[in-house]
Amino acid sequence: MLGYRPNGIARSLVLKTTHTIALLLPDITNPFFPSLVKGVQLLANERGYLVLLCSTLGDEKSEEEYLKLLRTKQVDGIVAVGLVLHRRQIERLAAGGIPFVSLDRNIDLPGAPLVQVNHRQSAMLATQHLLALGHRSIVHITGPLGLRVSRERLAGYLAALARAHVKPDRRLRIAGDFTEDSGYADIERLLAESVSFTAVFAANDLSAIGVMAALKRHGRRVPEDVSVVGFDDIHLAAYTSPPLTTIQQPTFEMGRSATQILIDAIEHSPRRSRATKTVFDGKLIVRGSTQPLRSG
Repeated sequence: MLGYRPNGIARSLVLKTTHTIALLLPDITNPFFPSLVKGVQLLANERGYLVLLCSTLGDEKSEEEYLKLLRTKQVDGIVAVGLVLHRRQIERLAAGGIPFVSLDRNIDLPGAPLVQVNHRQSAMLATQHLLALGHRSIVHITGPLGLRVSRERLAGYLAALARAHVKPDRRLRIAGDFTEDSGYADIERLLAESVSFTAVFAANDLSAIGVMAALKRHGRRVPEDVSVVGFDDIHLAAYTSPPLTTIQQPTFEMGRSATQILIDAIEHSPRRSRATKTVFDGKLIVRGSTQPLRSG
């Protein structure tokens, strides 16, 4: 019939689809996420889907409540970033039949798609950069060690030291929480304890920014006195003083990849990827916050 326009709501009821996907984020204020969200949203829009953004604050109970609600509202699928739920809860989600993709957390479920950067290899790159500049007393400020990504970055740091035959100093391994405040406080504590170090590898850029602020407050120059490397390459990293050397995560591409995998699973497209794990390489971005160790 000429001029006929299908009723989208009626069609969705018949097909039992909503053409809506949910994106669960732990912290919408973290500058790491905007590029990732953009990658998800643009690909979803290209495929005719809307994106429902849910902020969980990295809280297990909040994640579980959101997932219950999303199942009730019948979204077509979920992209979940940095899930902190226990494995048994994630297994229940998978058993419920709603397609989902995990971004940045390996949930170790057969057939559960995962998209992430190679955290261990990327952390090795960061540490090897400092080692190549002559640094041997390298602080590593971790993320929360309950998170696998933090442990993998720590493992990369330790592996790089081992390859360079540098004995790790336990005093230089500090448990942080991915925040500026943590980076600042951790460096203040090391300085107060007169621990000697010439470089810092922070597990994310926000921690690195806190590190640089603490060093500046105590009269330590970056990079003349202490070289600093971060992880993520958030937009602000290029505009710190000095600009921050860091590991770049391809967040936009990761967001697109996760969304493509999810929508292909929703639509049972014959072209969908059979791979359950998609791993991107991190890239070392060298800026002004690192330089060769000065003799003496």
